[in-house]
Amino acid sequence: MPPVHSSPYFQMDNQAILSLLRHPAGEKRSKSSSSGLLKMFKLFPMLTSGCKMVALLGGPRKALLKDNATTGTIFGYRKGRVSLAIQEDPHCVPRFVIELPMHSSLFHKEMASDIVRIALESETKTHKKKLLEEFVWAVYCNGRKVGYSIRRKQMSDDELHVMQLLRGVSMGAGVLPCPNNEKESADGELTYIRARFERVIGSKDTEALYMINPDGAAGPELSIFFVRAL
Repeated sequence: MPPVHSSPYFQMDNQAILSLLRHPAGEKRSKSSSSGLLKMFKLFPMLTSGCKMVALLGGPRKALLKDNATTGTIFGYRKGRVSLAIQEDPHCVPRFVIELPMHSSLFHKEMASDIVRIALESETKTHKKKLLEEFVWAVYCNGRKVGYSIRRKQMSDDELHVMQLLRGVSMGAGVLPCPNNEKESADGELTYIRARFERVIGSKDTEALYMINPDGAAGPELSIFFVRAL
């Protein structure tokens, strides 16, 4: 994995996050100089507008890839904000869903830098809950604080729509059919990126997800960190 300060935008000095940035030894993380979002689309199965293959997936199906990796999905309307959903299995109800205080355009711009590190920090100090059960999170992207978000107790209709369409997909990137045409006209296309992530638990107060590129191919590096104030 590139050094912590390989990205000029990464300036967070949170020691818990810095400790998680040390990826397990023995695995070389690749670099890429081309557009991150375009490379993401090339790496993953491309599901085009209308997404008929996904929409036709009905009933329980086996995952495309069977392992212990966590599934993460970042999705949203082009003119709206992106949401993050984390699942132990593509068929399971997400264990964590949150709308990030980031517009899709900003996220896509960050993806073009090839290194994206999203950090969610809970300032709760009671430690009575498991880390991902905390509700209020400060959100950082490549070292810049972008705002606060509250974890969903229940998914919105749009979030349920996305999870249902992607329940048979382990990884992919593209455009999904919107719940209705009026929504698409007002907010633009509904885009998504779904990938498998290696989960690394530092302690009961720190956790990280490292995106696994298909077959170890070169591509953008996306890492998500969860930290609770100590």
